[in-house]
Amino acid sequence: MSTTSEPKLILGLPKGSLESSTYELFRKAGFNIKSSSRSYVPRCDDPEIEIRLLRAQEMSRYVGLGMLDAGLTGHDWVVENGYEVEEICELVYSRSGRNPVRWVVAVPENSDIKTAKDLQGKRIATEAVGIAKSYLDQHGVSADIEFSWGATEVKAPDLVDAIVELTETGNSLRANNLRVLDTILTSNTQLIANPKSWKDDWKRAKLEQISMLLTGALVAENNVLLKMNVPEKGLKTVTELLPSLHAPTVNPLSDSDWHSVESVLEETVVRDIIPQLKAAGAEGIIELALNKVIP
Repeated sequence: MSTTSEPKLILGLPKGSLESSTYELFRKAGFNIKSSSRSYVPRCDDPEIEIRLLRAQEMSRYVGLGMLDAGLTGHDWVVENGYEVEEICELVYSRSGRNPVRWVVAVPENSDIKTAKDLQGKRIATEAVGIAKSYLDQHGVSADIEFSWGATEVKAPDLVDAIVELTETGNSLRANNLRVLDTILTSNTQLIANPKSWKDDWKRAKLEQISMLLTGALVAENNVLLKMNVPEKGLKTVTELLPSLHAPTVNPLSDSDWHSVESVLEETVVRDIIPQLKAAGAEGIIELALNKVIP
């Protein structure tokens, strides 16, 4: 009697600075991933997913070549590597929060370089040679671009005239007495897929499920659920105060003069809105954290 193996989705996750925040995002989305410091093949509690750990810089190459069905990597590395992939969704998160990262041209604070044209004939160090070359080509500038294996900020001004570097906060650049000359590219993490895998009905459905749950987990990070009891006389005021995805949910209680009201709203407004809800007559106000919000 012959048997057929269960279908699998081979998914690449970023090794390095994004690793722990990616695992936490997947946990909130409902996928528990376990790995050891010496393993590049983590285990996922979803038997339909096989995970590989790779540097984000090379993820789009292996996805584009079909060695992985899909992976998480920055849009910048999709641009840099140039392989054909499907960008399924943008996942706005980073190692320190929900901020995009930027590839910038930076020069020493006291440098005479003021514009892109001033880079003509200069020496530039970067890990993203393709992105840097494209930028210079757009400005009609020819310069000597060298690949940097790391610690790029410390190379200017002693070894190079300028750098093209990735930054989130700009703190490292300032600490090394560098100023930003220009922003080349803004990037967020993307869920990408091999075009052939994306055309496969089962794999596409699986990827759409993952995309929906990851996106919902990110939406939930900045939102909470507020629940409260509201008297009839204060109901109109309370519902007008509450922002919501659509409209607050209102249900009658056994006491006909009272209603149960709940709404999903941004956590940042809670501290201001709760006193107003209380003043309008709301009682038993409860704030609940959320794992996922699916719009």
